[in-house]
Amino acid sequence: MATTYDIATQQAVPGQSGSVPVVAVEKVYKSFPGHKVLNGISLRVNKGETLAVLGRSGTGKSVLLRLIIGLATPDSGTVCIHGQNIAGLALDRMGEIRKRMGFLFQQAALYDSLTISENVAFPLEHHRRDLSKSERDGRVRQLLAEVGLEDALDKMPSDISGGMQKRVGLARALALEPEILLLDEPTAGLDPISSGEIDELILKLQRERQMASIVVTHDLHSAKTIAGRLALLNEGDVVIEGTFEDLQQSDIGFVKEFLQQS
Repeated sequence: MATTYDIATQQAVPGQSGSVPVVAVEKVYKSFPGHKVLNGISLRVNKGETLAVLGRSGTGKSVLLRLIIGLATPDSGTVCIHGQNIAGLALDRMGEIRKRMGFLFQQAALYDSLTISENVAFPLEHHRRDLSKSERDGRVRQLLAEVGLEDALDKMPSDISGGMQKRVGLARALALEPEILLLDEPTAGLDPISSGEIDELILKLQRERQMASIVVTHDLHSAKTIAGRLALLNEGDVVIEGTFEDLQQSDIGFVKEFLQQS
């Protein structure tokens, strides 16, 4: 049974299963000059759950991630993290919330001048100054081992493939033990074999860590592999939300068209 959530009180409604969602986007509108991006969408993600957000380019998928991480503000509606509406939060409070999030950028966004180990260590050096250098180094080795790159510590980003760079980006996103993982086009630009490897890695990490994950992608195969639920956006609206089987069985014209073209 789905959780019923009262956004006004930021509490789960008594008598319903579940608890307050880790991420709750409620009736969010967002426009830029001359362009409406999101048209009152609502999405929720619980602990241990992966939601894939699908849609054509320019449908607001990446804007949604920016709203969740607090880099943009809704025109109306709310974005809540663990029941806390993040709109208008003080910078220090928003910074604390962001520490609970891991973000994998579309192009991995590694620092070209830093080694692989230095890239992964970057968030630890800035946010975990309680760790000694040996503890930090051990944590970096552990993270790189988790993504199968324990032998790449001293390499530079330019020395490794695009798929390996995505793995390093994942390791860095996990450095602060996030409760929320946000993935922006994790398989974009990769060949089918590398894409499959990234999908399997995401599944493994999700099983082990039970994070609340949101994956923004146009890769339908990847989405149905790694996500329990899919939400399809079109012109700022959630056209359908459900399992891959729900999308397959839909009679909505846009859903059928999207599945045929993907």
